[in-house]
Amino acid sequence: MVLNGVDKMSQLQKNTANIRNICVLAHVDHGKTTLADCLISSNGIISSRLAGKLRYMDSREDEQVRGITMKSSAISLHYAEGNEEYLINLIDSPGHVDFSSEVSTAVRICDGCIIVVDAVEGVCPQTQAVLRQAWLENIRPVLVINKIDRLIVELKFTPQEAYSHLKNILEQINALTGTLFTSKVLEERAERETESQVKTHSEQGDQVYDWSTGLEDADDSQLYFSPEQGNVVFTSAIDGWGFGIEHFARIYSQKIGIKKEVLLKTLWGDYYINMKAKKIMKVDQAKGKKPLFVQLILENIWSLYDAVLKKDKEKIDKIVTSLGLRIGAREARHSDPKVQINAICSQWLPISHAVLSMVCQKLPSPLDMTSERVEKLLCTGSQTFESLPLETQALKAAFMKCGSEDTAPVIIFVSKMFAVDAKALPQNKPRPLTQEEMAQRRERARQRHAEKLAGAQGQAPQGSTQDGGALLASTQGDEPRGDEPDVASVSPQPVPQEESSQEAFIAFARVFSGVARRGQKIFVLGPKYSPAEFLQRVPLGFSAPPEDLPPVPHMACCTLESLYLLMGRELEDLEEVPPGNVLGIGGLQDFVLKSATLCSLPSCPPFIPLNFEATPIVRVAIEPKHPSEMPQLVKGMKLLNQADPCVQVLIQETGEHVLVTAGEVHLQRCLDDLRERFAKIHISVSEPIIPFRETITKPPKVDMVNEEIGRQQKVAVIHQAKEEQSKIPEGIHVDPDGLITITTPNKLATLSVRAVPLPEEVTQILEENSNLIRSMELLTSSLNEGRNTQALHQKTQEKIWEFKGKLEHHLTGRKWRNTVDQIWSFGPRKCGPNILVSRSEDFQNFVWSGPAGRDSKEASRFRDFGNSIVSGFQLATLSGPMCEEPLMGVCFFLEKWELNKCAEQGSSDKQSQEECDLTGEGQEEGKTCPDGGENQEQQDGHSEETSTRGESPVTDCYGPFSGQLIATMKEACRYALQVKPQRLMAAMYTCDIMATSDVLGRVYAVLSKREGRVLQEEMKEGTDMFIIKAVLPVAESFGFADEIRKRTSGLASPQLVFSHWEVIPSDPFWVPTTEEEYLHFGEKADSENQARKYMNAVRKRKGLYVEEKIVEHAEKQRTLSKNK
Repeated sequence: MVLNGVDKMSQLQKNTANIRNICVLAHVDHGKTTLADCLISSNGIISSRLAGKLRYMDSREDEQVRGITMKSSAISLHYAEGNEEYLINLIDSPGHVDFSSEVSTAVRICDGCIIVVDAVEGVCPQTQAVLRQAWLENIRPVLVINKIDRLIVELKFTPQEAYSHLKNILEQINALTGTLFTSKVLEERAERETESQVKTHSEQGDQVYDWSTGLEDADDSQLYFSPEQGNVVFTSAIDGWGFGIEHFARIYSQKIGIKKEVLLKTLWGDYYINMKAKKIMKVDQAKGKKPLFVQLILENIWSLYDAVLKKDKEKIDKIVTSLGLRIGAREARHSDPKVQINAICSQWLPISHAVLSMVCQKLPSPLDMTSERVEKLLCTGSQTFESLPLETQALKAAFMKCGSEDTAPVIIFVSKMFAVDAKALPQNKPRPLTQEEMAQRRERARQRHAEKLAGAQGQAPQGSTQDGGALLASTQGDEPRGDEPDVASVSPQPVPQEESSQEAFIAFARVFSGVARRGQKIFVLGPKYSPAEFLQRVPLGFSAPPEDLPPVPHMACCTLESLYLLMGRELEDLEEVPPGNVLGIGGLQDFVLKSATLCSLPSCPPFIPLNFEATPIVRVAIEPKHPSEMPQLVKGMKLLNQADPCVQVLIQETGEHVLVTAGEVHLQRCLDDLRERFAKIHISVSEPIIPFRETITKPPKVDMVNEEIGRQQKVAVIHQAKEEQSKIPEGIHVDPDGLITITTPNKLATLSVRAVPLPEEVTQILEENSNLIRSMELLTSSLNEGRNTQALHQKTQEKIWEFKGKLEHHLTGRKWRNTVDQIWSFGPRKCGPNILVSRSEDFQNFVWSGPAGRDSKEASRFRDFGNSIVSGFQLATLSGPMCEEPLMGVCFFLEKWELNKCAEQGSSDKQSQEECDLTGEGQEEGKTCPDGGENQEQQDGHSEETSTRGESPVTDCYGPFSGQLIATMKEACRYALQVKPQRLMAAMYTCDIMATSDVLGRVYAVLSKREGRVLQEEMKEGTDMFIIKAVLPVAESFGFADEIRKRTSGLASPQLVFSHWEVIPSDPFWVPTTEEEYLHFGEKADSENQARKYMNAVRKRKGLYVEEKIVEHAEKQRTLSKNK
């Protein structure tokens, strides 16, 4: 029976100090949902017998089938301790790496979290990831070490071994927390150093030491996990028991007569008890004494398990009576020992009490939000809190106060949108019937039954009247049924048939300040909204009335249509929600895509974007089986995009609809949702589209048989010569060192371009700072267009100089002299990991200096065409020559850039130097195409504005000159790449596999078959589990998890996370050129070339030409009999 109604919950919501917003975080299969079940059963929502079997929070069918959680879902629980009543908003989150985005959405709206760790497996990769996410969001963790029963039943540890094993796990977790903490200290120290660079080194050294100790003193209570501090609980969720040290300290202080405070400090750690002297001393292992934790706690639990598993009835009865428990006859007679253990332990050490009392005592309420967290939430991008408008800074007080008075601003953060069936909404649910309505229905049914019987007896004269009576009765019966509310018990309120099967979107949100009321008007702030821009657009400032506001970008106004209490699988209607609570909001699907900030004041900035651990990398193209159903697919993909925080939906240039997901399991879930919920059509799914990158390398020193190049006899040079000829067409000059000189089709401009590979570190720096490069680009473009934008924040400026300094540090040596200062653009999309460097003397326009190049007369000629050169570079880096994939880690030097001199002389008397250029070209081409020439001259007479804007009005038979420059620059870059050794780069996953020693060989076999590379392998202490860290190409990863599970009979399962891009060492165009290679690989060199295989697969998919033989090995017919 459910113990608490909605009224009770809404009453508890008003006491902000007693609210706890917590999420359960852990590695996959460490027991989060089972633990949640145990906590839910304490509120009577589910039966305690079903806790752990029902998995109440996994409401989707595929979650139940796979046995993993795929979405974060919330439930509100009531917990009473002493006189205090607490409301606990519990959010269960997934542990699978593919759904780590769901963890981010949960962590954002919580104040604390429970980290669950499996007592056997210990700290796993995803445990580290969730701990880091909690740390980044500044929320306080407590620890639950779960599955302790496995130490007894599976590993058969003695209590002493179990104690040392648990101590080990605790040390590992504290080491993790320590690394996060020290990195934070170091970051803050670095910031302080940049702010105050006046201090001497010695002072800074002292400062570091004082700092870390100071922080440890301040935060030690929350920072590290330790049972004596009360932030660790030992549990077995499946058996329904759990305890903190406090529970036993209370019992033993009465039994032994030692103070509870002393026991709290000594029950965990190397202490033992001298029963004669009734004193607690430090353990001396030589005497073979047992620590208190083993002697007083673990041995009791072990002896209980031992008695039940051996079915020692006398001992069980003795234990039960000594503990003062009452066990039901059904449980006592049950043949399954698990049932008996559950019955005894859940009364002796109830898990819900242990966990919830720790949550209430150790985790903060919404009122205890730190100022650091508030400032972090409000500062998007590279802003500092001080740079925000004063009205915005004033909101910090509202956050900290969490006030519910009418004057308090309403601030709500929506962390995700989730879809529910419209039938499940409270307003559409069947309403239970009252006693009177049931009596009426019964009467009506009885009447109808009597009439039917009478009609069946075939009394003709009465039959007609009775039929008429029946008709009358039925119509009378039906009429009131339309008006009566009891129709709701049969079907939802009159809703059109289509709508009843629709999905309704509900926002998963939390109120940070003020009271959210149904029907309230509120602003929806998009992620790019800026309060500073609002001030510029609205003269009255933030006090302007919301009704007559001019349109402000990224801000909309909406109404809170309905508010819901989230109860796992159920939703309950609410009229208002006080601050500090988690809630569902209906009616926002047209205003919020994935996440948003809602605020009653426009001075509130949007919250900092959610921090996702997994990068979406797996792409598939989707089309409907029947082309006529395309509109349903488009609509379905829009809904899917809104319902999933991590998925991306794209329409490529080719017109393909592409779905980008975080991994195979995530992809499968998205496709199921599309088929069954959102589009409801049959769809065809392509093979996964695997992303590659193209790059160039330094010429190799050794050939394919490890001989030094240049010392062998060249035999098969014919191949190479043919290759080279086919690459570069006539009219393009190639220097021996790879400088390409190319002229535009109208022979008026000549470009010289060279491609050089960037060092790996530089590519990495460019990738990490793509957001910073984007903001530099935005600033430059806004200044170019003459818009009056705000000056850069001091912090952003510092970041830019730091970024430049890093590049200068790595780009050293004669080849890279002054390169960083001469960077003209980054690409592709103006923020990618490739660089265009301008070595031209005449024209200088660099990313660092903003738009102001040198305003000399020579320079002004070039400026208009500068954009064309950059566009050509952007196009070249967006699709490389090998298989039209983006480039990575390439630096293009524009060595020379000449505009034809005769063109200038021919028109030296024209309006300005800039236009001379253009008209000169026009006159020269006038002979070949007179119309164009005449038009051009007329145009030139009055087109100063056009030419200064950079749209060259010169048009000849080859098209506009700017277009020719774009095409020529693109070709030059591509040829510059082709004269260097080209390589493909593959996306790589890091792969963590936990496996027992007996299946290790099979795991390695699967890895090597799929081009994987093992980085390290270590054994977990105290277990026979090995942890293998490997890297695996994304291209080879499809079906990898299934294959590993099949080959190891389910004993090993991998976690795949996108890590980095790696150059595939083999040359996709390689052919044997030396005698040694010729002897080793044969004339055809037809052994499988990995890079060529990938390249051809991508070219085939894109419809590009693939050079391959249709018939291979046709020298001789191979018959079956010969092969036997």
